[in-house]
Amino acid sequence: MSARNWEVVIGIETHAQLSTQSKIFSGSSTAFGAQPNVQASAVDLALPGVLPVLNRGAVECAIKFGLSIGAEVAAKSVFARKNYFYPDLPKGYQISQFELPVVVGGGVRIQVGQGDKAYEKVVRLTRAHLEEDAGKSLHEDFHGKSGIDLNRAGTPLLEIVTEPDMCSSAEAVAYAKALHALVRWIGICDGNMQEGSFRCDANVSVRRPGEPLGTRREIKNLNSFRFLQQAIDYEIQWQIDTLEDGGKIQQATVLFDPDSGETRVMRTKEDAHDYRYFPDPDLLPLVISREWVERTKATLPELPEAKRQRFMEQLGLSAYDATALTASLEVADYFDAVVTAAGAANAKSAANWVMGELSARLNKEDKDIAASPVSAAQLAGLIARIADNTISNNIAKKVFEALWNGDGASADEVIEKQGLKQITDTGAIEKLVDEVLAANAANVAEYKAGKEKAFNALVGQVMKAAKGKANPQQVNDLLKAKLGG
Repeated sequence: MSARNWEVVIGIETHAQLSTQSKIFSGSSTAFGAQPNVQASAVDLALPGVLPVLNRGAVECAIKFGLSIGAEVAAKSVFARKNYFYPDLPKGYQISQFELPVVVGGGVRIQVGQGDKAYEKVVRLTRAHLEEDAGKSLHEDFHGKSGIDLNRAGTPLLEIVTEPDMCSSAEAVAYAKALHALVRWIGICDGNMQEGSFRCDANVSVRRPGEPLGTRREIKNLNSFRFLQQAIDYEIQWQIDTLEDGGKIQQATVLFDPDSGETRVMRTKEDAHDYRYFPDPDLLPLVISREWVERTKATLPELPEAKRQRFMEQLGLSAYDATALTASLEVADYFDAVVTAAGAANAKSAANWVMGELSARLNKEDKDIAASPVSAAQLAGLIARIADNTISNNIAKKVFEALWNGDGASADEVIEKQGLKQITDTGAIEKLVDEVLAANAANVAEYKAGKEKAFNALVGQVMKAAKGKANPQQVNDLLKAKLGG
């Protein structure tokens, strides 16, 4: 619920470009970045005498998606022509699916927020259907004119439609991120939002609690999670302000301007009947056998939800940690490799290092985890040395830094080379403690007078004398024993 006693209702339509080498109904390449109009064939343009032929790989992508969200993969689905006239639509219609889509139902689990305020919910999906992309209108570098690039026309898309289950921009972004991770996880979409491979349209409306759904406005072609959040937040406030000022919301398609942070109307919204859908006479119904579904199922990796449950049940991780570590297949695989090498007993430590030190360093240097200078095996070796008290957590950060900079092939090599092995000899530590107590009478007196900070100061002096290599727990225990509690 938003401010001033309004309920927000959000549904999202996502266009995921499928990772096939050729288009959905022709053999033209789907490679990004080619010169304009060199990848638009006679089939893509629907020139007289040509016939579309369905790409089997695109269908398998749809089957994988349906299986991964617990949906029904339709035994029979039908392609339709969606008729509208726009310069970048060379046929005058788009081949899509309408009444009988290839995927029906299913859901995506999301986690929203952090800490005590975090919660989970399942966003239900209405459907996912196969369709072809349109071309692209270009409005730059044409001296006031527009150009049309038809390379993208016919590129295979899976349009994924949710129920209106989300009630805030935070939930919408959590859903979009979860879906983005999933389509990349199962290998059906590269998820490149800058290249338009993953685009979201957000349907937003507001209503008073208990009233029917309000009139929605659709924000088109949001190609970043930040823009999705900003656009929805602006649209919510605009609709509330309009209604409270006595105005009415007109159903419309709007665009988000990142520079102004505002939405603006592109056109009044069409309904399905405006597109005059009818079955495409050039394409037979798509029939998917149970055997085909089972063969495709066998190719799927362990899915995010299953891996998340395994991390919680077998490794004892919290729901938050398990969700964070399954945000992408690459992170999950890296973590799995660390735990395999370091042992399940060190899973929590591994999670902390992957989500903490490693993640921070990757973000700072704008690297993906696949490009991490510290391999999973190296991090596992570091964690093992912390676990067996060879090094402390503080020293471990120095070892990590050395590994990151390539100053050693393993944690053991760095520890040996730099003399970082932790001092665990009780006699040696006791000698240092005695020296520090003798030299810091004022801190001793303050501690005995009840000032806890004085104890921390004494710990710091011992660690300094030990050059950070004394076992911190032993230092604490010996100091407390000598100070009388």
